[in-house]
Amino acid sequence: MIHGLRTFRRPFGRPHPARLLLVPILLACPGGALAQSVTPPDAMPDIDQSLDTMPDIGLDWPDMGQADSVKPLPDDPADVQVATPDAAPDASAPAEPVEEAATFADAGEERRYTVQLTGVDTIADATFKLRFDELSALRLGEGKAANLAQINRRIKEDDELLDRLLRAKGYYAARIRGAVAAPPAGSDRLAVSFGITPGPQYLLESVDLTGLAETGDKEAQLRAAFPPKIGDPVDADAILAGRDALSAVLAETGFPFARVDEPEVRIDHEERKGDLDIIVTPGGYRSFGAIRLNDEKLFSAHHVQEIARFDPGDPYKASDVEDLRRAIVATGLVSSVSLTPQEAGDGTHVDLAVDVRPAPLRTIAGQLGYGTGEGYRAEVSWQHRNLFPPEGAVTVRGVVGTQEQTASFTYRRNNFHRRDNILTGLLSVSNIKRDAYDARTITLSGGLERQTNILFQKDWVWRFGAELIASDEADAFSGGARRTFLIAAIPLSLTYDGSDDLLNPTKGFRLGGRLSPELSFQDKTFGYAKVQVDGSIYQPAGEKVVVAARARFGTILGSTVDQIAPSRRFYAGGGASVRGYGYQAIGPRFGVDDDPVGGKSLAEFSLEARVRFGNFGVVPFVDAGNISTTFLPRFRDLRIGTGLGLRYYSSFGPIRIDVGTPINPQKGDPRVAVYVSLGQAF
Repeated sequence: MIHGLRTFRRPFGRPHPARLLLVPILLACPGGALAQSVTPPDAMPDIDQSLDTMPDIGLDWPDMGQADSVKPLPDDPADVQVATPDAAPDASAPAEPVEEAATFADAGEERRYTVQLTGVDTIADATFKLRFDELSALRLGEGKAANLAQINRRIKEDDELLDRLLRAKGYYAARIRGAVAAPPAGSDRLAVSFGITPGPQYLLESVDLTGLAETGDKEAQLRAAFPPKIGDPVDADAILAGRDALSAVLAETGFPFARVDEPEVRIDHEERKGDLDIIVTPGGYRSFGAIRLNDEKLFSAHHVQEIARFDPGDPYKASDVEDLRRAIVATGLVSSVSLTPQEAGDGTHVDLAVDVRPAPLRTIAGQLGYGTGEGYRAEVSWQHRNLFPPEGAVTVRGVVGTQEQTASFTYRRNNFHRRDNILTGLLSVSNIKRDAYDARTITLSGGLERQTNILFQKDWVWRFGAELIASDEADAFSGGARRTFLIAAIPLSLTYDGSDDLLNPTKGFRLGGRLSPELSFQDKTFGYAKVQVDGSIYQPAGEKVVVAARARFGTILGSTVDQIAPSRRFYAGGGASVRGYGYQAIGPRFGVDDDPVGGKSLAEFSLEARVRFGNFGVVPFVDAGNISTTFLPRFRDLRIGTGLGLRYYSSFGPIRIDVGTPINPQKGDPRVAVYVSLGQAF
């Protein structure tokens, strides 16, 4: 977007000067345009040009037929009074001839060249350099050969560009001299240079924010939001940034209809100062009123108010409006949404008009895959994201595989009576056959949770729920005989996420805990509690490397390992556990087939270095872990795996491929295991 800064000048030698529009300076963000315009002569007021009545002022009139003369530049332009002509310079005037060009090149010969600026090292910040590099005619053609006429024309264009850039920083009396010289020793390129004498930097003599007094007790806070003050340089970037900051603070402190006009600066070349005027129209202080929805087929205005982070009567804040817009987008029910403040009609409140366009609500998805220890697997699901408004989603899912067959029905209600609260219900029937156990299970569960997501990554996440499970299972402890378990559980979890990204963290840490008290009936009723603690930390080690570490500990309090249903025990091994080993393959083994049986305690550790090269990366890693049948894990029996991963950093998160191998495998462990997934391993 192009922003304007209107600049006026004050003519010299007049006790009561009229202020004339001289140059509007247009500045853009880096990469944008920067232009300068001059008021056309026909826009100026008519002036009586008769000289008959002019008094004698003691000076001879100039001889209009005499040739123009140019005096050499003084050593320091600050030692002389800089006078600006009443009219802007003629843009069509020919450029100053290049000195001694014919001594080193034929006028028609095309040569490559280099460009150098001298005299601006102390004032040319990164923005100044970036604008010159992107807008310079010389820079644009620097890699191509050009003749002297072309180079001279580019010098003239860049002379004007540098003048505008310097004026934008408050240097209105700068002297710029462009030249081209023979190639320096050891080079075959012409040397194009600009000798720049910036001169004095003009300062602000006054700063007037007209209309700000209408904000009442908010005036002091709003004035503080506009940094430029008397005595500061006439810096266009600082002034425009101050205008934007003032607009933002107005919208954030209860003024939804505020308008801040373009800044106007009146330049006095004689005093080398400027007067800054900005007209502010506050538009009246407002509080939030009602939410008005154009279409209530997806959800009602009441539901939108439930997920808003403000209540009617709260002071208007633009950030609250933007937060609500993002929350509506996060529902997945809309393809677009706009929120517009509208007068409520009472002069006190502002209503919020919400205009939504529905998105497709039904999704059919499918997956095909293979996993070490899990076999081949095909999954298909159908989802309606708003079958029970508001935000009541239903998902029907089926899995067919060599080791798993599952059918499930899930109900999920997002933003349940409060922002980010999620109510879930699940009915599932499954038949799972692993090396560790064979289970035919019916599960009925429900829960209320606060989840995190990519748009709104939260510090604290929690969940509490209830599960009723009926499972017919067999494992090595039972010698293949099936046992029926009836289980009731109340799982609870709490997690703190202090990382900077949900799928690809580069700094911070995460810490979470899970507690699940359970009652189990199998011949007799007994109770136990599963406890698990997870922690991970992420530390940058340079611009391209992140060192990540993870630890997990778990234990089951009460009962013995053979009494606990095999599907409720701890297991380790696989892509989300210890890479290099098969799924659930680590830990004690039992029976004729030497099958894993899980355990009562768990310990896992991971360390990896995430090295990124643009959109790709490599991740060397080492994992370790063990399962024990005792209350505490035995660290001397840790199984260690190592390997290398590849990452592709897509727009929605990293896609990972990890190849691992066991360092101290047990009998039957594979030499190599491959894992493919979305997101980092932890």
